[in-house]
Amino acid sequence: MQIATDDLRRIERLHVRAWPAFETADVNGWLWRYSGGGSQRANSVSTVDFVGGDPAAALDEVEARYRARHAPVRLHTYDLSAPDGIVDLLQARGYRGGETTLTMAKPVGAAEPPADVEVASVANVQWQEVYVGALSESRRIVNAKILGRVPQPCAFFSCRRDGQVISSGLCVADGDFAVIECMATRAEARRQGGAEAVLRSLEALAAARGIKTLALQAVADNAAAIPLYTRFGFATVATNRFWEK
Repeated sequence: MQIATDDLRRIERLHVRAWPAFETADVNGWLWRYSGGGSQRANSVSTVDFVGGDPAAALDEVEARYRARHAPVRLHTYDLSAPDGIVDLLQARGYRGGETTLTMAKPVGAAEPPADVEVASVANVQWQEVYVGALSESRRIVNAKILGRVPQPCAFFSCRRDGQVISSGLCVADGDFAVIECMATRAEARRQGGAEAVLRSLEALAAARGIKTLALQAVADNAAAIPLYTRFGFATVATNRFWEK
């Protein structure tokens, strides 16, 4: 999928906005984020934008802010991170590359919403059980709290089978773009098509609301998720990486 540079930046900014940290600060255009717990996005610096003239000085401030919280120093980069050369600066400072994720996108097409997927404006208890249950212990408390801060307009999708929610998803929209978050399936319900049903319902809602492009981020070595998203029509448009000192 071909996507314009400005649109790719819009997608990355929307991913940042869709998962809001508890504390933030503008460091010359970079967004410093802190929330505690194990969420990497909510405890890292977004480098989509930079308006300063001295990235080394900005990095000094970033490091000082995390040290004041006794927290790991972590930055999040992608293909269009600003300024140019930020990865070289991080490596020169002793940062090591960590988890890599892929930003994937697809044009919204016609889709029929499955009858077994419910759509709500808030996350109900069973939705949270599925999503939070799929997380590592260090991420559960913080991520559950972040759910209450997700900006509108958003929608929570629950695939229900035999009275039980088996798969979850979240969509956050901005104009004709929307990003997908919180895709999860109960361990005992995998390979039953729950995630596919959520994606179909999500695309149907996006089409109804005039959204033109859907995007998501997935861990690059997730052997189950990447093929699913590819079959559904998503294509990689950017590579993201966490850097930690």
